[in-house]
Amino acid sequence: MERKLTDQELVRREKMNKIREAGIDPFGSRFDRTDFASDIKEKYESFSHEELEEKQYPVKVAGRIMFIRKMGKASFFTIKDKTGKIQIYISINDIGDEAYTLFKSADIGDIVGVSGYIMKTQTGEMTIKCLEYTHLVKALRPLPEKFHGLTDVEERYRRRYVDLIMNDESMKIAIMRPKIIRCIRNFLDNQGFVEVETPILTTLLTGASARPFTTHHNTQDLDMYLRIALELNLKRLLVGGMESVYEIGRTFRNEGMDPQHNPEFTMMELYQAYSNLEGMMDLTENMYKKIANDVCGKTTFKYLGYEVDLSKEWKRISMVDAIKEVTGIDFSKEMSVEEALSLAAKHEITVEDHEHTTGHIINLFFEKYVEETLIQPTFLYGHPVEISPLTKRNPEDPRFVDRFELFISGHECANAYTELNDPIDQLSRFEDQLKEKELGNEEANDIDYDFVEALEYGMPPAGGIGYGIDRLIMLFTESESIRDVLLFPTMKPINKTEN
Repeated sequence: MERKLTDQELVRREKMNKIREAGIDPFGSRFDRTDFASDIKEKYESFSHEELEEKQYPVKVAGRIMFIRKMGKASFFTIKDKTGKIQIYISINDIGDEAYTLFKSADIGDIVGVSGYIMKTQTGEMTIKCLEYTHLVKALRPLPEKFHGLTDVEERYRRRYVDLIMNDESMKIAIMRPKIIRCIRNFLDNQGFVEVETPILTTLLTGASARPFTTHHNTQDLDMYLRIALELNLKRLLVGGMESVYEIGRTFRNEGMDPQHNPEFTMMELYQAYSNLEGMMDLTENMYKKIANDVCGKTTFKYLGYEVDLSKEWKRISMVDAIKEVTGIDFSKEMSVEEALSLAAKHEITVEDHEHTTGHIINLFFEKYVEETLIQPTFLYGHPVEISPLTKRNPEDPRFVDRFELFISGHECANAYTELNDPIDQLSRFEDQLKEKELGNEEANDIDYDFVEALEYGMPPAGGIGYGIDRLIMLFTESESIRDVLLFPTMKPINKTEN
């Protein structure tokens, strides 16, 4: 069913037709802009009204009309470009009858070009005196009301283009995100890392515990997955001698959605030959502090309801010690599965069939009692081997592995390992994962025999880590939801005839 146009939309279409009848393209063409709003303000703010009037510095700007105050033969309006807003003074005496008549037909939301020179009003507001007015694009839909904007959260995410127009904070986050990623790249490149790209389509589930999206390759009649992690291909490159590699790329997990999770997300994994767990801790802490200082200019952030200080030395604690601090239970002692199950029952922890191991129960205790208490940056290390199939065992206690997770404000932000490079142990871990899959664990890994073969050629000792880039950006932009830092988060489709 065809959507019925509102009265405002009908009026705007009539104006569009009149613009076309006047020989002007309602949807414009190239406009050679030379200046931006914020640059103009920064450059000329210190000049007096008289200095600007004398020098008449020329500028040429373009943007969307956000405010109009029409006053007969002279008017003020405000345009917004990607850097911000600036006021325009326009007069029939400066641009002539024809151009001023064209301006009077303008609506909020239209895109225009303005050539003129810098001036200041009597109140001292930086303003452009318009000497040439160019209509560029007629907006056929009105913007949301000025004082309310796009306040419905779902609509903000669904119609991000309107959100960016109306909400300066959304634009700030959108522009800040690539700056943060660029800082990460520079940080790693300066330490000798090489950025690489690896396939998104894969035939095996490896590198993480997650449910996949499935697809089908028609030519080869082959069922495939969208990757759930970047890990194994990057470690193949260590075998090949690249030594220090990283990838920033889209990853896909067919799981639930909440303020911390989106089905497709950006992940970074890096691997460094001859490093280890401590090396990954040092690199991570230094990288976060580098972003805080260079991009944000501060080290304290409000994140998920807590004030987080990145400048202090970050805490490092084992999982069993963290559990002992909160519950008094000491899982560092040898413990049978029966004893662990008994403790779980006493503490009302549900244990699934594939979790009937002491290691899984330790992790369940951590998730229930400890995770949400880790507010300031904390490296939590020493995970049970059962929940870390790709990680090197701790040489002093083989029940645990050399792995850490970074927690901030009670949420995981990174996951790191001293990488497993023993092909025999790796194959055994894969086989254990297959048994878990048979017991109903939909997130268990497949066996990647080619990766085991690669390890048989020899992979150097290495440290590796994976970061959720979206969560990292949530921290540095002080955002509450992952959808705030994704330009186009996954949304349920709507009926187009309704809008």
